[in-house]
Amino acid sequence: MLEDRRLAVLRAIVEDYVATHEPVGSKALVERHHLGVSPATIRNDMAALEEEGYITHPHTSAGRIPTDRGYRLFVDQISNVKPMSAPERKAIERFLGDAVDLDDVMGRTVRLLAQITQQVALVQYPSLERSSVRHVELIAVSDTRLMLVVIMDTGRVEQRVIECAAPLSEQVLGDLRARLNAAVADKPFAFVSDALKDLDKGFDASDQRLVQAVMAAVLEAVTERLEERVVLGGTAHLARYQQSFPMAIQPVLEALEEQVVLLRLLGELSIESPVTVRIGEENDVHGLESTSVVTAGYGRTDEPVASLGVVGPTHMDYAGTMSAVHAVAQYVSKILKGQ
Repeated sequence: MLEDRRLAVLRAIVEDYVATHEPVGSKALVERHHLGVSPATIRNDMAALEEEGYITHPHTSAGRIPTDRGYRLFVDQISNVKPMSAPERKAIERFLGDAVDLDDVMGRTVRLLAQITQQVALVQYPSLERSSVRHVELIAVSDTRLMLVVIMDTGRVEQRVIECAAPLSEQVLGDLRARLNAAVADKPFAFVSDALKDLDKGFDASDQRLVQAVMAAVLEAVTERLEERVVLGGTAHLARYQQSFPMAIQPVLEALEEQVVLLRLLGELSIESPVTVRIGEENDVHGLESTSVVTAGYGRTDEPVASLGVVGPTHMDYAGTMSAVHAVAQYVSKILKGQ
């Protein structure tokens, strides 16, 4: 671990480089930061930081820029994600709170995250594998047609139309609806099948076909593997950082076009840390070696159901980006719980 003074010098270099995108020299550090040491001492500290691989100097410039290792140490020193201001929190809550359904929540979230961070935003739809049934509704569409609606705790909604051989009885429909919710409400998808095993017992033989058809439709809704989706927004922001990528911006854009790549970027969910940061070469995706990825899980506190995050150049504002990603994830969790 670096001694405190050199850590302060590294922190100052990272902050200045993020702000200016220009190599940072010892003179600038003396002028902008109150480090309490002489310029000669700062130059010695910079030489030591460079020797240890935390900073480097591009071309023949006298200034220094952070390396991936330097950014990693800087991020690791951010012990707590700073909260956003009250106006920022109100703006997030108001914007996301007006969403009308899950698709609207996802669309608003990706736009908001891209706008706040000025980076590329990624939002993963809630995973069915981590979902539970919140409520089941049965609606008579006609005398012989029934609509099954399965509402999940992640905000997803599945609908199925069931054709009935005989006219529907309101009494049987009400009884079936009550028994169905008693059996599967709050059950994780993996346990729904067992919960439905004895559902048809107690119904008249004439109603058995209806009950069995409803059971089959519920099982289909919770076992059918829908394609995992990631929505993307803010790719135009990469144009502002075109000079930040060593080769070209094209590999970054090509990587972000692949859903499989996006799912990999968002796939590492953790309950130990509110925000995950992968810097430069820590991203094992071809084309993204010159970017940083900041992600956070959302959903239940004990087990995230999906994640969201941003992709940007390694010289991003880590503290601000981590704060924004964490705050938006919390609000998405809150909205989905209230749906």
